Amino acid sequence: MEKTYNKLIRDRIPEIIENSGKDYVVEVLSDDDYLQHLKLKLKEELDEYIAANEDEEVIELADLVEVIYALIKHKGVSIEEFEETRVQKQVDRGAFDKKLFLKTVTG
Repeated sequence: MEKTYNKLIRDRIPEIIENSGKDYVVEVLSDDDYLQHLKLKLKEELDEYIAANEDEEVIELADLVEVIYALIKHKGVSIEEFEETRVQKQVDRGAFDKKLFLKTVTG
């Protein structure tokens, strides 16, 4: 029985499939296709997080962060540079710790 996936996978998935005794077909994507599929994967992982039950949420967040790290690396930015950007934005604009919800602004 053949099942078609046509999606970006983690690097060790072919090894895992092979160890299960199954055959597979993979291709290495061009940089442009890789970026396109990373964006699709980001949406897929976000949707999975949103749909997850409480026990699965941290696992889904880990998947989401893995895709974000791959996007950062693909852009040629180190995790350290990314963290500097994130922290600077936190200093400039704040975080989300206070649970603030903006309802209106007048004038």
